[in-house]
Formats: sequence, structure tokens, C-alpha cells
Amino acid sequence: MVQNLLIKNAKLETGFSYINGHIVSTQTELFDVLITNGKVIEIGKSLQGSNIEILDAQEALLMPAFREMHIHVDKTYFSGPWKACKPITKGILTRIEEEEELLPAQLPTALYRAENMIQLLISQGHTHIRSHCNVDPQIGTKHIEITKEAFQKFEGQVTYDIVAFPQHGLLRSGVEPLIREAMKMGATLVGGLDPSVIDRDIDRSLHTTMDIAVEAGTGIDMHIHDPNTLGAFEFYQLAKLTKEANKVGQVTISHAMALGDLEGKELEALTATLADAQIDVTSTVPIGRTTIPIPYLYDNGVKVSLGHDSLTDHWSPFGTGNTVEKLNTFVERFKCIDEYSLSRCWKYASGGITPLNDVGMRVWPQVGDLANIVLLDAECSAHAVARRRPITHVISQGQLIFTNEELVGQEGQ
Repeated sequence: MVQNLLIKNAKLETGFSYINGHIVSTQTELFDVLITNGKVIEIGKSLQGSNIEILDAQEALLMPAFREMHIHVDKTYFSGPWKACKPITKGILTRIEEEEELLPAQLPTALYRAENMIQLLISQGHTHIRSHCNVDPQIGTKHIEITKEAFQKFEGQVTYDIVAFPQHGLLRSGVEPLIREAMKMGATLVGGLDPSVIDRDIDRSLHTTMDIAVEAGTGIDMHIHDPNTLGAFEFYQLAKLTKEANKVGQVTISHAMALGDLEGKELEALTATLADAQIDVTSTVPIGRTTIPIPYLYDNGVKVSLGHDSLTDHWSPFGTGNTVEKLNTFVERFKCIDEYSLSRCWKYASGGITPLNDVGMRVWPQVGDLANIVLLDAECSAHAVARRRPITHVISQGQLIFTNEELVGQEGQ
């Protein structure tokens, strides 16, 4: 394993340029970045060293790597033959019933496809992946085993979470014992799904989920698609349980669709409650319905992260794993067209990290930072997102884990 890496001629953001008090561009400058044992130890000009692997960035932009916070690597059509989705006739139950036959049939190819998906996500700049993993009566905990094996192949390249996910309903499918078993097998988070529409018992579903998390000593990541005031009620109940169980800062709501249905004082009150319990939200930035108010949530204390959900499966034929593209969708949805707003969006995909803080001071990278880095053929982060600029290199904990040399120095606007 390489212990030392020297990145030469990398473009770092250094500040904003102003005209008449308005930010009009992002200043950049070329630096060398020296990495030892996975951390940045020096940033400067004309750095040298012995017994060091040297990577010439050729003036590529150096940015924080991505964190994929919502994906299902265990059930996918990716790297298999093309197959579109079947029509939906019973809402979410169409997909759940389909899985009862589909997932057992896919078991022989599940590991191969999971590994290929992880490899693609790495090439798209991700150094952390959170994967939801089905636990249901038809396949038991086999997907937990498969997902663990897939990630083990990439040890040292990505860190990961595995969410024990009762896709068919914790209560509806009677998988409470299997979820408890999955946690003992190495799942790192307890999952859940729509306590009302799927489990038909909000109180018992949430309490059982929290009980498993307390027993396992882990956090929770719940899919909640339920809309409007129904979803909001579930959020309030989950926030209450989170504080009672001393799980503040350990709970995620995935999708959180109800936040896109509320406004005014209702949205303000719910946002404050989520912030108080430090419940974060993960979104795919959907375009088929109202998108949750991501900037508002973030500005009011609710951390928001992004995920792709799938890269083509029986739920959706879409998904690319390209988070630069996902950020581009985000900025279009929220009308981020100026230099400043474009530059602020990277934090949603990087665990809150941006090279410049809100007043334009360089805060990343700094000496001592973990060296999770992507290099892009871009002028600055605003340019990278607005024009979907390509990634040339991915570095995880100081290790170069992906290179696309064909893109280095490629010109284009």
C-alpha cells in the first residue's frame, strides 16, 4: 500500500471575486498537496519528497470526494441485460410483490452485480457508500451476506454502511427476528419503511425499529414516502422516540417526501423539530414530484445528503451513479445559476465539505484532513456542476483508486 502521495499542479479554490459587491467568479491557484498515511500533511508550491508516488494533476480541480448516502447495491439490473420496469398497478405493493419472486431468482448474480455497481460508484468519485440491503421472508439475510462480501472486495477504497432494510414491511412481513439477526451479522444501521402505508401501525412500527437499534447500539435510516400531514406525523413521532432513546444525531429519514408538501408555519415547525433531534434527511432530488426544500432545510439546521437509490432495477430504469450530474439536477431544480449558489451545492454530496466557506475563505483542504479527493477537468466547483465536468482521478484515504487518463486536460465548456 502506498503510504505517500504527492499531487502536483492541482487547482485549488482560494476565494471569490467581486464586482459591485456581487460574487462573479471563483479564484483558483495551483498548489501541490502532500499526503502521508491517508492525511494531508502539506500544501504548498514546488513540494518535493523521496519514495513518494507523484500524481501530476495537470491543473485539474481538486475537490472533496463524494459520499453516496442512499443506494441499493444488493438488488439491481446493473451490468445485466436490459430490462425495463413493469407497470405499477398497486402502488408500492406492485414492487414488493414483484420482489417476492424476483430477488430469489437474482441471487446467483447478486454478488457480481453489487461488485460492479460499487466499482462504478468509485469511478464516479465516491469514497463512502451507504447501501440499503433487503431482509425479507423470501431471501432471509442472504443479501446481508452478499453485500458484506461485495464491500470487502473494496476494503481500503471505500468506507460503507449496510442498512438492514425490511423492504416488505417490518410488521407486514414479520421480519423483526431477521432484522435482529442481520444486525448481529454486521449490518450497521436499522432500516424501516412507511410505518403507516406499509406496516399499518405507526406506533408499533417505529417503537420496534427503535428497540432493535437500541439493542444493536446503532442508528436508524428509514424510508418514509408518506406524504403531507401523514408523513409529518410520522416524523414528529420518530423525533420524539429519537430523543427518548438517546439516539440524537443517529437517525436519518430517506426521501422524506412530506417535507415537499408542507409550507409556512407547518414546515417551519417540523424543520425545527428535526433539527432539534439532529435527524438528517437524504434525497434523490426527484423530478417526478415536488422536491423537498433542500436549501431551506440545510440553512435551518437539518443536514441533507444525496443518493442515487438505484442504477436501474425493477423500481426504476434510470440512475447513473454520477453525482456531478445529480448536483446539476439539484441546481436546476433550485434555480442556482450564479457563481455563489452554484459553488455552495457541493456540500450536499460531500458530507458538508466545500473548499470555500460562505465568506470565501479556503477551509479545505487543510493539513490534517483525511485525503478523500476527486480531481475534475473544471475551472472551479461552479463550473464543474453547471457543465457536468468529468472526474479524472479518485483518491481515497490517500490512495489513488481510480484514474481516467483520457480525460486529463480535456477541453470543453
